[in-house]
Amino acid sequence: MKICLNDEIFSIVSDVVTAENREAFVIGGWVRDCILKRDHPDKDIDIVVLGSGIEIARKCARRIDRNIKVTVFKNFGTAMFRWKDYEIEFVGARKESYDRSSRKPVVENGTLGDDQKRRDFTINALAICLNRERFGEFLDPFDGISDLKNKIIRTPLEPNQTFSDDPLRMMRAIRFAAQLNFTIEKKTLKSISDNAARISIVSKERIVTELNKMIMCNHPSNGFSLLEKTGLLAIIFPELDNLKGVDKKEGKGHKDNFIHSIKVLDNISIQTDNLWLRWAALLHDIAKPVTKKYSTDTGWSFHGHEFIGSKMIPDIFRNLKLPLNEKMKYVQKLVDLHLRPIVLSQEEVTDSAIRRLLFEAGDDIDDLMLLCEADITSKNEAKKLKHLENFRYVRNKLKEIEEKDALRNFQPPVDGQEIISAFGIKPGKEVGIIKNAIREAILDGIIPNSHEDARKLMIRKGKELGLTPKNKSIS
Repeated sequence: MKICLNDEIFSIVSDVVTAENREAFVIGGWVRDCILKRDHPDKDIDIVVLGSGIEIARKCARRIDRNIKVTVFKNFGTAMFRWKDYEIEFVGARKESYDRSSRKPVVENGTLGDDQKRRDFTINALAICLNRERFGEFLDPFDGISDLKNKIIRTPLEPNQTFSDDPLRMMRAIRFAAQLNFTIEKKTLKSISDNAARISIVSKERIVTELNKMIMCNHPSNGFSLLEKTGLLAIIFPELDNLKGVDKKEGKGHKDNFIHSIKVLDNISIQTDNLWLRWAALLHDIAKPVTKKYSTDTGWSFHGHEFIGSKMIPDIFRNLKLPLNEKMKYVQKLVDLHLRPIVLSQEEVTDSAIRRLLFEAGDDIDDLMLLCEADITSKNEAKKLKHLENFRYVRNKLKEIEEKDALRNFQPPVDGQEIISAFGIKPGKEVGIIKNAIREAILDGIIPNSHEDARKLMIRKGKELGLTPKNKSIS
């Protein structure tokens, strides 16, 4: 079997290795995606060379453009460079052995067969020869082509050995299953459960990279369901694992908040590719286990879970090695506010309530509304349609108030410095009292969001506090 390789990079590599009397093969994700004809194929091209991959990488880069920078990782025997849309990595064929306490292998030179054996899954062990006389020849020692056709994730060697050697492969198996909509072969899946505890030797950074890729799948719930089923979730993300299960008292039960949360994640994924909005969807109910209460009169409640949940976000981000910056604050904000539009949709919507929502959400109001709509997971179609209709009304009111009052990312028309200058006072509590009075008056619709009206209120409020304007003409 031969594969047609049309990309220019393969012709260049072929010319170089043929001239050098060496053998080289493209292997791994690019080959897999080429055969699957994926819409968004892997842009990382892995080239295995029999001998020094670093030397061939340098010669290929020089053949393309002498200004291309080649990055060399001597400890790993690899070199890479970027060209066009691709990141091309060259490595010498190798075999590996592992110590149980580390993911870092002891590496020795090896054959192509050795290199294919060390691959994580049969579908990633596929190789295509790049030498001129065998150009396009397909090499598949573990029948990965059948696994591609049957949509199966399976390890080339015994799964216990594969996962014990490098436990990150357990995360990758689940991520590929979610990404490609494949099934993990029964023996391989059992081995993940059996070896789940080994994930503890993997760095949080590598784990969260896989989690992010899982979250960005079309149906991320598939991945999170497998993480829960295999026991990995309880180890890597206990806060999310704690959501699962249903308690019952006096015949009353609540919904399974884990299943609900990953369904909300699926719903939002239809609407957006924003990774952090997807994280907010996954975490919006994260505090329900710690706020859960039962009352004979009202049944199950989770009062304050949105506020407590927002307070949990920094620790979750810190533990998972996610960024502790504006992205974290964005997720915090959406978790904190996610009930506000829902409450508004269930009662008479006042202009004041809409103004306050616009003031607090700012530019994230549209993302917040997407989250709230994704949060509707009821199987009762009539109930779902009623909620969506109510949200449409809230959206219209938001647009109407925003056009009239310009409250998105609200900045007070009168700032602290103007108050200090107007009354000739020093910074102090009076300044804060006047600023708050102006903000509340605008949000309650008592005065328009304009400098003139805010300044008049400033003078009036200042006088109530016993302050005297420096300029008598404005008194």
